[in-house]
Amino acid sequence: MWDYSDTLKEHFFEPRNAGAIEDANAVGDVGSISCGDALRLTLKVNPETEVIEQAGFQTFGCGSAIASSSALTEIIKGKTVDEALTVSNQDIADFLDGMPPEKMHCSVMGREALQAAVANFRGEEWSDDHEEGALICKCFAIDAVMIEETVRANELRTVEEVTNYTKAGGGCSSCHEGIEEILTQVWAEKGEAIDFSQPSQPVTQPKPYAMTGFQRMKKIETTIEAIRPQLQRDHGDIELVDIDGRTIYVNMLGACKGCQLEAQTLAGVQQQLMEALGEFIKVVPASMRPQAEGAAS
Repeated sequence: MWDYSDTLKEHFFEPRNAGAIEDANAVGDVGSISCGDALRLTLKVNPETEVIEQAGFQTFGCGSAIASSSALTEIIKGKTVDEALTVSNQDIADFLDGMPPEKMHCSVMGREALQAAVANFRGEEWSDDHEEGALICKCFAIDAVMIEETVRANELRTVEEVTNYTKAGGGCSSCHEGIEEILTQVWAEKGEAIDFSQPSQPVTQPKPYAMTGFQRMKKIETTIEAIRPQLQRDHGDIELVDIDGRTIYVNMLGACKGCQLEAQTLAGVQQQLMEALGEFIKVVPASMRPQAEGAAS
């Protein structure tokens, strides 16, 4: 299991500024649910002074994504938009007293959401749809520009580090060669060569053994059963509905259904399941489940 700081855990269990800001005049959307993480950052900026007076977030993702979003909103409140743009993903990680290397991509997502929100405030175009660079990692839709910028900003040297900061290379590993080319190019410009003699491996939580389909299903069931008492104490509950590959469909019940923090609760369930299974998965409301073929429309 990854080692989380007390500050990070605090911002996950008690996130600051969760929810959308009413009358926001700056909105930044990054990521996508299909890739496992998505963040909407909403800001209320004083149009005369350009000071960020309020900040809110809505995150679909793991506990580190929620904590990173919470930290970001705390850091930028009271700053001008120009001052906010100087905040780096490392600043977010430092605010949380560090993050597991495997979770640094969450702080990068927060940085991108901020850039998108500021562009929206200024009436500028901001896009992460890969028009600027070739798509390198198809599993997580990460392009060359994002990888190169992240390598430069954080002085990354290995494919594993790139995966930790961007998720690129954490799936099928077919993009590792492309990532190595970017690393080679960036460090060659600095007069340094990188040795890739040791082949990179997909970066996922190690599994003690390969689970059968039945064992995996039971692991999901037992993990959710272990979570239920925590929700029931607050008059809520969760129900496993279906498992479709890496997508797990659930129903939120009782006080959890329609709760303002429902997305954060789902993210917490997703985080615990990822750690139990040792793989990237998505926990999705059953209402988003595609209808079975032939079902009535």
